Amino acid sequence: MSVVKPTTDRIRSALLALYRSIVFPTAESMRRWALAAIVVNVGITITGAAVRVTGSGLGCPTWPRCTPGSFVPARIDTHAPVNMAIEFGNRLLSFLVLAVAAACVVAAWRLGRGERGRPVLLRLALLQPAGVVVQALWGGLVVHSMLNPVTVAVHFLFSIGMTAAAVVLYARASEGDAPGQRLVHKDIRTLGYVLVAAAFTLLLAGVVVTGTGPHSGDEAASRFGFDIQSVVRLHTDVAYLVVGLTFALLFALHVTDSPGRARRAALVLLGVELSQGVVGYVQYFLAVPAALVLLHVLGATLVWICALRVVFLMRTRGPVPVSAAERPELHHAAV
Repeated sequence: MSVVKPTTDRIRSALLALYRSIVFPTAESMRRWALAAIVVNVGITITGAAVRVTGSGLGCPTWPRCTPGSFVPARIDTHAPVNMAIEFGNRLLSFLVLAVAAACVVAAWRLGRGERGRPVLLRLALLQPAGVVVQALWGGLVVHSMLNPVTVAVHFLFSIGMTAAAVVLYARASEGDAPGQRLVHKDIRTLGYVLVAAAFTLLLAGVVVTGTGPHSGDEAASRFGFDIQSVVRLHTDVAYLVVGLTFALLFALHVTDSPGRARRAALVLLGVELSQGVVGYVQYFLAVPAALVLLHVLGATLVWICALRVVFLMRTRGPVPVSAAERPELHHAAV
């Protein structure tokens, strides 16, 4: 009994803290919810890749139901139970992404009230639930198209877009609303934008390789008709371009004595890219094992996040406004 009560108290305290972070948000709790949105979007991107590499893409052969006449997996002869469980589990994760998205919206709305309100956060937060709805509807198209590689590629790119929106929300929640002011030379900032564009191009090349390669998600799925060696070389060339641009950006930030946080962010990006390159080469020479595919997808999302982060750290919008919940003098006045 003495063990159960402290555990219950801890759970109650955790739930209360979670509730307060949504209903009575601060700038810090808003950042945490934005970070949670980044994490869950990355997570469902990886589980989506797991669906593909395990051949579970049509584990739930209908949409919105999992199987004909049932929203949950029901035994059918055409699909193995494990494949059905994997695909259904990925669908269930959409509700976690939606829950975090809803928390972001409520927290941003509550934080945006009053004279120190920040409507920009609410507008950015609303992209999360909107993205979940679009993803869900597009997922139905993916199923009905029998995993056509174009629909699968767009499904992945939607996830990348939602991740980018969450990164922007995190960045804006971490700064003020003053006009943007460069912290680096304008040409270096331009180089940062070029790097982000190159990183997105790398993701596009990656989905072409994925749509051409061996992991289709199901035996019935079609593939792109490209030569796999050619698209892999193209993907590799773009990867070299991204690494070269990152090195150039890091060098430019260093020689111009730019802010330390921007230099550190560029160094982290370069480290992630080099690690991603090692994983890419290893998976290629090992005939693309499933486990390394998942690691490569994780690396791709991290490259994307880190590239966006570098750009945001090269400018400032002033300090974060202090909300009413963080101003104790208002509480004292109310008493």
